[in-house]
Amino acid sequence: MEIEERTMKRVIRRLIPFLMLCYFVAYLDRVNVGFAALQMNKALGLSASAFGFGAGIFFIAYFFFEVPSNLLLARFGARRWIARIMFTWGILAGAMAFIPHIARFTGMSSAHVFYGLRILLGVAEAGFFPGIIFLLTLWFPAAYRGRVVGYFMAAIPLSTVIGAPISGALLSMDGIAGLAGWQWVYLIEAAPALLLSIAVLLYLTDRPADAHWLATDERNWLVARQDQERKHRESVREFKVREALFTPRVLAVALIYFGANATNYGLSFFLPQIVKAFGLSNLQTGFVTSLPYIVGVISMIYWGQHSDRKLERKAHVAIALFVAAGGIAAAAGLDNPVMKMIALSIAGFGIFGCLPVIWTLPAAFLSGAAAAGGIAAVNSLGNLAGFFGPYAMGWIKDSTGGFGAGLLCLSGAGLVGMGAVLLLRHDRSLETAAGQLPDEGAAATTAART
Repeated sequence: MEIEERTMKRVIRRLIPFLMLCYFVAYLDRVNVGFAALQMNKALGLSASAFGFGAGIFFIAYFFFEVPSNLLLARFGARRWIARIMFTWGILAGAMAFIPHIARFTGMSSAHVFYGLRILLGVAEAGFFPGIIFLLTLWFPAAYRGRVVGYFMAAIPLSTVIGAPISGALLSMDGIAGLAGWQWVYLIEAAPALLLSIAVLLYLTDRPADAHWLATDERNWLVARQDQERKHRESVREFKVREALFTPRVLAVALIYFGANATNYGLSFFLPQIVKAFGLSNLQTGFVTSLPYIVGVISMIYWGQHSDRKLERKAHVAIALFVAAGGIAAAAGLDNPVMKMIALSIAGFGIFGCLPVIWTLPAAFLSGAAAAGGIAAVNSLGNLAGFFGPYAMGWIKDSTGGFGAGLLCLSGAGLVGMGAVLLLRHDRSLETAAGQLPDEGAAATTAART
C-alpha cells in the first residue's frame, strides 16, 4: 500500500539514525575498556583474569536491574527514562578516567575501584537496550522488525569500526594535562552520552499516537496496524508480566541470546589484546581490530532484511550461530595473523548477523507490559554471558598463557545457542496481522493456544 510505504519510510528516517547514534555511544562506553586495557592493566596492576572479571561484572549489575528498569520505562515513557539512563551512564563512564584518584581518596585498591565503577555503570545502563527494543515494537509492525533491529544494532559493530581507531589514537594522548592515554579514552568517549541525554528529551516520541510529525492518515494507519497485530497475538494468548518473565519460550530465547553474547563480548573485550600481540602499534591495532566488525555491519543489515523477506527466524539464527562458532574455532587453531583475522571476520558475520533476528522471537508472542518485561528478561539473562565470556577468556589466558583455549570455549557457547534455537517452538503466524495469516496459520495458531 502507498500509505504503508510512505509511513514506514518516514518512521525509519525519524527514529533509526538517532537511535543508532545513541546505541553507538552506549556500546562504545561499554566496551572501550578493551582498548583502555592496553595501558590500564599495567598502570593498575591488573592480571588478565582480574581485567576479565572487572569487564564482565558490569553485566551482573545489568542482570539485577534490567527488568525493573524496563518496567519503569513502560510506565514513565521511553523518552524520559532513556534520557535518565544516558545521563547517569555518561557520568559514570567518565569517572572511569579517575580510578587512581578515587582509589587514593577512598583508600581502596585501584582494582576494587575498577570493579565498583563497572558495577555502577551496569546499574546505570540497565534498561537502555531492551527499552529501545520495546520502543521499536511499538513503532514497527512485525514484518519490519528484523531489518529495523538490524539497522539499530549495526551500531554495535560500527562502534568498533569507528571507535577502535579513535580509541587507539586517544591512547597516544599520554601525559596531556597529567592524564594517561587510557584515561583520555574514558573521558572523551563519555561526553557524547551526556549531550545525547538532552537530545533524547527533545527528539524522541513515546508512541505512534503522539507522533505529530506524521501526517494524520499516516498516524492513523500505523496505530490501526499495530492494534490489529496486538489483538491477533492476544487472541492466541495474552501474557501477564509475571508469566512473560518465566514462560519457557522467554527462557529459551534468553539461552540463545546467552550463546550469541558469549561469542560477542568474550571476543570484544580481548580482541585488541589478541591483535596487539601481532606486534602492531596501538593505532594499527585499532584498525585491524575493526575488520570483523566491518563484516558485522554488513551481516546485521543483510541478514535482518533477508529474515524479514522470508518471514523466517529460526534457521536464520541457527545458521548465523554456526558460522560464528566455526569461525572462532578456526581462529583458535591458527597462528598466522592474516589467517586468524580472516577466520575472525567470518565469525563476525555470524556473531552480528544473528543478533537482530533473535529479537524478533520474543516480540512475536508478547505485547504491552509483558513485552517490556519479557524482552528485559531475555536481555538480562542473555547478558550474563557478558560476564561469563570475558571472565572465562581472562582466566583461561592466565592459566594457559594463550587465547586458543578461551576461543574454543566461546565457540562452544555459540553452539549451545544454536542448539537452543533449533529446539525452540516458534509460531510464524503470530508475526502477521489478523486477516493476513499464511495458509498454514490456522493450524499453527491452534497449536500456540496450548
